[in-house]
Amino acid sequence: MTRPIAKAANVTARSRRRQGSPVLLRAALILALAAVCAMATPVFLAAARSGLAPHIGPSGPAQAAASQLPMSGLQTGACMSLEPSSAGAGKTVFLDPGHGGLDPGVVGLAGGRQVLEKDVTLAVATRLATLLRADGYRVVMSRTSDSSVTKLSATDSVAGALTASAEHRDLVTRTLCANAAAASALVSIHFDAFDDPSVGGTETFYDAARPFASENKRLAKDLQTAVVRALGTSDRGVWTDDELAAPTLTAAGSLYGHLIELGPAATGWVESPSKMPGALVEPLFLTNPAEARVASDPAGQQRIAVALRAALAKYFSGA
Repeated sequence: MTRPIAKAANVTARSRRRQGSPVLLRAALILALAAVCAMATPVFLAAARSGLAPHIGPSGPAQAAASQLPMSGLQTGACMSLEPSSAGAGKTVFLDPGHGGLDPGVVGLAGGRQVLEKDVTLAVATRLATLLRADGYRVVMSRTSDSSVTKLSATDSVAGALTASAEHRDLVTRTLCANAAAASALVSIHFDAFDDPSVGGTETFYDAARPFASENKRLAKDLQTAVVRALGTSDRGVWTDDELAAPTLTAAGSLYGHLIELGPAATGWVESPSKMPGALVEPLFLTNPAEARVASDPAGQQRIAVALRAALAKYFSGA
């Protein structure tokens, strides 16, 4: 088993959305993406007509069954509750597709086209929500469209990029949404990146500083095992979130040393931590061209969603 990518020997740790990212770089990226999005629109529409792409819009997947949880300060389409589409055990799963809106997350390339982490996390989460609802689960999604979760003001961005305080508030809002949902499990979906495009694989993180740390670890292991088996990726392992060693939003975030959605309470930083077992899974590296192709392909997204569904079924079975 290799070490987590953020701990790779002799390599500078990469930044992560949940812990901050450079404002100027992201602003330049957003400008560059405008033209790409315009060219990609016909491709997306064709995929949507094929029936492979999930419905993603202001009301999210399964519009008629969606309702926003009663929380203040939410963006339209954020913190949406999706009722089960068949009888089930009455459990709720909270899905958090990472990034969104002004924050693209990791940017990769597949077939000469840019692949944005915020897009593929949402596509996978939407597909997974459909599968889980068919299994009888209620699903709450932190976001159902290309947006932040918290409602933003004009002062929350600089040159088209989120400020550190806005990013912090957005992550805290995702945690509050999971708690408001009274979820039985939290799954945060992200994709990985590294300077060396040959690096790839799957890794999953959990928090060991919680009363339910053993459940966190069990969930993380089930997610990791299922994705590696389904995709045939390199197993980069299951790690605690304090092993990320990545740049943080502020000095307070650096002292905290955990992922906001998964970690314990900290005065002035995480006042209301998540109340349920959770894990953050990174199925593929978008900086690896072969893995970026899988992540951007509707069939690849479905494979990931099916794997995560199987992992959650195993976790809830207690096996």
